[in-house]
Amino acid sequence: MLYATLVIGALLALLPMVWMVSASLMPQGEASSYPPRIFPRAVTFEHYAALFTRLELGRFFINSSIVAVTVTFTSLFINSMAGYAFAKFHFRGRDRVFRLLSTGLVIPVQVAMLPLFLLLKELGLINTYWGVIIPGMASIFGIFLIRQYVMSLPDDMLDAARIDGAGEFRIYWSIVLPVIRPILATLAIWTFLSTWNDFMWPLIVLSEESRYTLPVALANLSGEHVQDTELMMAGSVLTILPVLIVFLFLQRSYVQGITVGSVKG
Repeated sequence: MLYATLVIGALLALLPMVWMVSASLMPQGEASSYPPRIFPRAVTFEHYAALFTRLELGRFFINSSIVAVTVTFTSLFINSMAGYAFAKFHFRGRDRVFRLLSTGLVIPVQVAMLPLFLLLKELGLINTYWGVIIPGMASIFGIFLIRQYVMSLPDDMLDAARIDGAGEFRIYWSIVLPVIRPILATLAIWTFLSTWNDFMWPLIVLSEESRYTLPVALANLSGEHVQDTELMMAGSVLTILPVLIVFLFLQRSYVQGITVGSVKG
């Protein structure tokens, strides 16, 4: 009974995604027909072709890829170093600084948007990729996540490396990073997903249409082609596809990170 309930729940969760893909392959107007259809009468890729030719969606796809990949790799590097420092280094005010950072988790992101925008404006980074990338290069959540994981590493292992003459960066790069790979995969999926789907901040920072990310570009297209359901579904499929690929690529490490974290908890 339990497995049957889980299977039914999984099918209900997948149904909207299946219809989205199916609608993107329907001829124009068929997705809005009555009674509604789940599968197309005839498969067509004209909407995907229109996105990359007439609407030049490929440019926005590249913009989102540049921003999301840069933010993901940079944040993994910075957050892992900061989390390692807060977990294993003993310096004056460490716990006080970490508690102060942790309070930032309860502050809504929208509160910081105006001062952050004014700061980037003074730096001349408005309407640039860096204006979108820099705020995501480190996060309190990422530092917190890495710190909690690194705290479980035995100090004896790190001390043994120091006795052998390894420097702190060598210890971080050769010992800490391989061990925390599962939590890095979890953080990578989280960061890539949130950056790829981010709509508000790129909309605020970017004013030139050629620099728009995919969510911003699709929002503009939905206003211009509000009746073209099939075209919008094709755009949605292209938006979800990279996130799905990243998740499938890191799935094993992601599950391992959740499993190990639950055991340690």
